[in-house]
Amino acid sequence: MRDIPVHQLRERASTGLEIRRFVAGDIPDDDADTLGAHRDDHYIFFVIEEGTASLMIDFHELRFGASSLYYILPGQVHHRIRNEVGYGWFIAIDALLIAPDYRNVFESQLVLQQPFALDAIKMRQCTDLLCLMREKYQEDNPGPFYLQVVHSLVQSFVGIAACCFSGFDNLQFALSRPVQLAQEFKKLLINNIRQVKSPSAYASMLNVSETYLNEALKKVTGLSVSYWIQQEVLLEAKRLLYYSEMNVKEIAHTLGYTDHTYFSRLFKKVEGTTPLLFRTHYRK
Repeated sequence: MRDIPVHQLRERASTGLEIRRFVAGDIPDDDADTLGAHRDDHYIFFVIEEGTASLMIDFHELRFGASSLYYILPGQVHHRIRNEVGYGWFIAIDALLIAPDYRNVFESQLVLQQPFALDAIKMRQCTDLLCLMREKYQEDNPGPFYLQVVHSLVQSFVGIAACCFSGFDNLQFALSRPVQLAQEFKKLLINNIRQVKSPSAYASMLNVSETYLNEALKKVTGLSVSYWIQQEVLLEAKRLLYYSEMNVKEIAHTLGYTDHTYFSRLFKKVEGTTPLLFRTHYRK
């Protein structure tokens, strides 16, 4: 059986961001498999301005009305949004640009996050910010600090989204044991990734067997414990490359790797570029 494909943002965008406004019935030119289910390695946000749209995600069909905000987590299985009569925004964002506090908010809705109804003020704030973000993103001749400005606008939008969902009640959906375990695992992962990289160690922290933890993660996210550990390591590495002044050797040691050459090989194998080239690209 063909596995569910994972769409990678770096194959479409080099800035950690993809943003576009869609109108009723739009079908992206680059979407060859418009009806097929897939996962993404990044966050996706939708802001519906007018009309209605729907999305099939993890076997549930969700419908969005006007002035609504929604997001998809990395790893969630979904189909392309149906917007025959909907107008709004599509924003794809690299997990690197989602601060840990914001991630905790979004991850807490893991069962099945629900659309958030934006009031007139929040809707205006979102659309104004997205218009400016798209304008900067599409500049023909980016000047100095282009990426820093774009990423600052991304942070502002994500912050607004996190504020919306931080007090959102999702308790009407019963938490199954695998979902609870997945949530607990991801919280442990975020807090311990620099010191702990062993699947068995996380299983021990959660008082379950490694096999059961792996089965639970695969059931909820479709991906293994090892995959999520590797992704979190690389995400932390990218943050340190982007935000800190540490060299590659120092970053490797900070992340618990005594052999920095092994760390560099792992980074290049997964990301398709070396740590230094990644830093140069994101800081240019």
